[in-house]
Amino acid sequence: MKILLVEDDLALSDVVSFTLRRAGFEVIPVYDGAAALTTWESTQPALVVLDLNLPKQDGFTVCRQIRSQSQTPIIILSVRGGDEAVVRALELGADDYIVKPFSPAQLVARVRAVLRRAGAGVAGGHLEHKGWVLDPLRHEVRGREGKSLHLTPLETRLLEALMLNAGQVLTAETLIQAVWGAEGASRTMLKQLVYRLRAKLETIGAGDVIETVPGVGYAFGT
Repeated sequence: MKILLVEDDLALSDVVSFTLRRAGFEVIPVYDGAAALTTWESTQPALVVLDLNLPKQDGFTVCRQIRSQSQTPIIILSVRGGDEAVVRALELGADDYIVKPFSPAQLVARVRAVLRRAGAGVAGGHLEHKGWVLDPLRHEVRGREGKSLHLTPLETRLLEALMLNAGQVLTAETLIQAVWGAEGASRTMLKQLVYRLRAKLETIGAGDVIETVPGVGYAFGT
């Protein structure tokens, strides 16, 4: 699931990108308001995380222009914590407002909550796609026939990343980042994890729900 991140502070952009990728999202970073609008039009992300203090066009302008054309969820991420800025952003159509500094856990929770309200496949803390249901907190997955099984934390993070981006091919590097984070891992470790997860999924439905795309990565439910 694609998230457009609009933040002109390069260091903070890297931190937010890492946080969201670690949670299984595909992040598209841009660094000014003009690039935000052109990238939004070309990529059609599931959600926009938007700073207000931006070069070329400020966040209020970007928010207003996106909202005039689409209901794409928008979360404002800004140092401006005063009522005036918050009220103005919400009146322009922003779905949520987070004041810097913030905790990574809060950011991910707010992103998922906004996506859930928007009906973007995250419901009640569960991920659903074509009859498959994942409960990341309980580390459980239920197949199309209603049978459930328990997953390890690594298997859960892998399946969560794949289901959040169902129908899209994720590169090995993206999945390694989502599953292992800063610790990293090798392609061989990822391949072994995919093998184990497929073997488990076969017991409740079909292991081939995870597709290997040679030379690129993996996809769920294509």
